[in-house]
Amino acid sequence: MVLVKWNVSMANSEMNCETPILRNKAYQAPSVFTPENLLREARRQKAVPHGNIPTICILDPDGDIVHYLVSTGQAVAHANWACYHTKLYVFQREGINYGIVPHVVGASFAVLVAEELFASGCRLLISMTSAGQIMPIGQPPYFVLIDRALRDEGTSYHYLAPAAYSSISPMLLRCLENAFVGTDLHVRRGATWTTDAPFRETTAAIEYARSEGILGVEMEAAALYALAQVKTHDVVCFAHITNQMAQVEGDFEKGLNQGSHDALHVIGLAARSWLS
Repeated sequence: MVLVKWNVSMANSEMNCETPILRNKAYQAPSVFTPENLLREARRQKAVPHGNIPTICILDPDGDIVHYLVSTGQAVAHANWACYHTKLYVFQREGINYGIVPHVVGASFAVLVAEELFASGCRLLISMTSAGQIMPIGQPPYFVLIDRALRDEGTSYHYLAPAAYSSISPMLLRCLENAFVGTDLHVRRGATWTTDAPFRETTAAIEYARSEGILGVEMEAAALYALAQVKTHDVVCFAHITNQMAQVEGDFEKGLNQGSHDALHVIGLAARSWLS
């Protein structure tokens, strides 16, 4: 076995260089690789015909909502979804048609699928992700309407110039500000921290997030809001605060049917506000 000793001077030299992810970014330039062309080739290879998808679509990173809907006969796979990596399910609830994609975990995957959904006819994308509690403002589970997200991931820097946060569209936020008034749902509004590395949530990082007034930590919102700003798409991200990062026993409890009833209620109220 060969042991390689890390060269400290080389490490320090690398640290002094500009971070590679910030180099060679032409933010106003179009991408050579587009979701439309990817879907074109996927349809060809998989013999998937063209077809409309619902106007309102949902990202379900945990997959619990889709599991509940499919297992109770409320959702079926969409025959015209051509994505190489995912399945799109469709369902109707209170007169509104939805598409929903499960297991879209992490910023880069979420944005890849979001780009494909918008290229296929989606007009409002709702992300409903589990999140860890940062500021102890209540006993989980509860929901946070994310108004801004700390950009501690990589994908947003391919869409937007460096900045601490990316934010929901102010117009969309105004549309949703009264959506949950008078309900028994616990929906707060505030900031989250979007990380690429959930198992690097250190004490120092958590303390910094708390000093910023951040309510929860999740893995998608900063990148989705960056995409939304650049492409002028309507995207709203919710954090379902369900855990304290496994620091207590009995953590990660989401409620009835893994929180699906309450999550669908939140989604429905947001969708109805947007439609109105």
